[in-house]
Amino acid sequence: MSKKIWKKANPRSFGEAIGLCKDYALAVHNRSVERIAELANENSKFTIYDWERHGSIPGRKILAFQHACGCDFITRYLAHSAGKLLIDIPHGRLPEGEDVRRLQAVLNDAVGALLNFANGRSDADQVAGEINGALEALAWHRENTLRAAEPELEFGHE
Repeated sequence: MSKKIWKKANPRSFGEAIGLCKDYALAVHNRSVERIAELANENSKFTIYDWERHGSIPGRKILAFQHACGCDFITRYLAHSAGKLLIDIPHGRLPEGEDVRRLQAVLNDAVGALLNFANGRSDADQVAGEINGALEALAWHRENTLRAAEPELEFGHE
């Protein structure tokens, strides 16, 4: 079984975003649905399953659920479905070679997806996800470059 590339995960529905959060918590943090429910201050794991099945979660529960899962797929789905892009707040550090290589890979993937779409080998949602990823990566590098003159300390950041 191949390892899932979480940075490329692009939920196409609210229910899928909830499911991706749940799956991410298990794959990356080894958190069971019971543990997610406990961390999100829910009484039962079945509440989590109901949210995923119905594609609905109370708005006031979204942040706690995402925090318990350690990801933000619901927030990303909501932003993208509203035609918005999201970037993590840059800290103004100078780019390293690996940063630029990762950016190049994201941009190449987006162009490849667009070419596949033009040739009828890819669907629009998949291509839109790749392009969103490329635009967000470029926007992050733009902001990071502008902040490089006065970088912030990266306490608690990866």
